[in-house]
Amino acid sequence: MSKVEWKAGTFIYPIPAVMVTSGTMEKSNIMTVAWTGILNTNPAMCYISVRPERYSYQLIKESGEFVINLTNEKLAFATDWCGVKSGKDFDKFKEMHLTKEKANHVKCPLIKESPVSVECKVKEIKEFGSHHTFIAEVLSIDADEKYIDEKGAFDISKCDLIAYSNGGYYTLDKKIGKFGYSVEKKKKKK
Repeated sequence: MSKVEWKAGTFIYPIPAVMVTSGTMEKSNIMTVAWTGILNTNPAMCYISVRPERYSYQLIKESGEFVINLTNEKLAFATDWCGVKSGKDFDKFKEMHLTKEKANHVKCPLIKESPVSVECKVKEIKEFGSHHTFIAEVLSIDADEKYIDEKGAFDISKCDLIAYSNGGYYTLDKKIGKFGYSVEKKKKKK
């Protein structure tokens, strides 16, 4: 079997589907991001890439902080919805019935329902074209205690994390939705 060449594009899949929180406890937003990852171990560094026209972009640029909240199957609908709706128009915490939780090192909230939240401090912004990349130092990992065993080890396999790949959301074994499904109109039966 041979490979078929496609035009260059974004096809390094699967990737995490995360909800990034920004702002303050009083004025916050949730933005869904798939362009995220690890950059360095020591110091722990990560990134998110964001379009400058996104509502959260300015919140992150002004504060220099954000939180990456990992998502799981229970958060899939909220993850999609927060990616297709703007924080200019909606209080996403309220609309998706998510709980703000105070962070330890940044002013923006964690999402309590997220199995893992990563508190980040922006160190640099790189402009690449359609997206600008916030390069950040990881200040803290906040993990839900129900995923930590009696020896203090974290078992991420119990989190039911989801990933994004080529327009779809996936668990490790099955597709659970597609981009935009949270706002898709139901088809009428004939």
